[in-house]
Amino acid sequence: MEIVKPNLRNFVKSLRDIGYTFEIAVADILDNSISADASNVKIYTIAEPDIIFAMIDNGVGMSSEELVEAMRLATKNPEQEREKSDLGRFGLGLKTASFSQCKKLTVVSKKNNIVSARQWDLDYIADKDEWILITPNPTWVESLPLFDDLRLQEHGTLIVWQKIDALNNNNFTDQITKLRRHLSLVFHRFLEGIDRFKQFTITVNANPIKPFNPFNISHPATQQLAVEKIKLHDSTISVQPFILPHHSKLSQQEYEQYATEEGYTKSQGFYLYRANRLLIYGTWWGLHRAVDAHKLVRIRIDITNDQDWYWGIDIKKSTANPTAEIKADLKRIMRQVTEKGARPFTGRGRKIEDKTTTRFWELVPANGGLRFALNQNHPLLEKLMSELSEENLELLNFYLMGLQAYLPLDAIQAQLQQNPHKVMQETALSIEEVSVLVQRLKSSGLDQDYIESLLKTEIFKNHKELLVNG
Repeated sequence: MEIVKPNLRNFVKSLRDIGYTFEIAVADILDNSISADASNVKIYTIAEPDIIFAMIDNGVGMSSEELVEAMRLATKNPEQEREKSDLGRFGLGLKTASFSQCKKLTVVSKKNNIVSARQWDLDYIADKDEWILITPNPTWVESLPLFDDLRLQEHGTLIVWQKIDALNNNNFTDQITKLRRHLSLVFHRFLEGIDRFKQFTITVNANPIKPFNPFNISHPATQQLAVEKIKLHDSTISVQPFILPHHSKLSQQEYEQYATEEGYTKSQGFYLYRANRLLIYGTWWGLHRAVDAHKLVRIRIDITNDQDWYWGIDIKKSTANPTAEIKADLKRIMRQVTEKGARPFTGRGRKIEDKTTTRFWELVPANGGLRFALNQNHPLLEKLMSELSEENLELLNFYLMGLQAYLPLDAIQAQLQQNPHKVMQETALSIEEVSVLVQRLKSSGLDQDYIESLLKTEIFKNHKELLVNG
């Protein structure tokens, strides 16, 4: 039997390449603050000359022995039962998340008025070829960002990243903006004051993070469907579907806010919360294809921290793959809610078939499908055609056929998806122009039957007074 030690230089490189992004890494270490009963988390960054990241909380803190254990890789058994509020699992988050962004991780913690500090330096480990945990010089520790804050606190923990090579100064401001958005979404329930977190706050460079609830629950047009409880062995899964308001019910600013950076279509689907912390969002887990008709559907799933195996949650807590048993229940719920979620769009689509209104456009069969066609029985078109010469009538027909054939459906759809509030088609016809049209029609001598037919059209339905009294 031989003991074969890993090549630490190569192993450390592999350990760093797990796939964390900056914002996911920060969220992962912030989980530890929540598990430590912190009510306040401060994040501070320095961009020049070298990027430094520091985060301090007012959690319970760690003794020297507890800190050494926390710095150990795989400090926890993933199958071990944990406190319900514990957001960790593998005992790797602090280390792997930090190593993904930096080569030098320093943790300083205060408990019972005793300050302890330990440090991993990956360059030092690679050089010595040993997992040597450094106890940094106290004078050097006192020079760290936010250390004075820790000194004033009764207890808490300070984490500092140095030798950061996953970021650069060129886009650092954009990364901080992305971080703020991510934290406001992932931890929105804690920031809203759920359970014992009545005063929980996060600040980034002295600017407080505001919670972003992706379900827009405060809006009266948001549909909150019934909660369904799914039994999973000895645990319970809570599922609640939401249908967000149609853009016509929102201001442009609010509509864009709830679209998120990914947009409505990519943000539809399941939102998985574990112990109130959002893990994964905007996915159907292969159960459904993301389509525009369902872009307002978001389904919240709440699980406890003892269900990880059934959900296939990874180290980063950013991907999951539920078991077939769970997927069967989710698919059933999904089918019900997507049908309802499509109604704000299909309901508007049916308006074109409303027989009580004479519309400019109609849907007609075409080669086994459908196409949009101009209503040839519209009273204005009929009157125009009756007064044209045969030559001009032929030209008009060609023009109208071309208008129908080359209706820019793709461009219309794209604009309605991306900028629905900027599509102002109604401005193509002003009330002044309608008034001029009425005067011209009246001067030509209208009989009562023709007036009645005009009153059913889209133009005059809301301006009856112009035809009747004008």
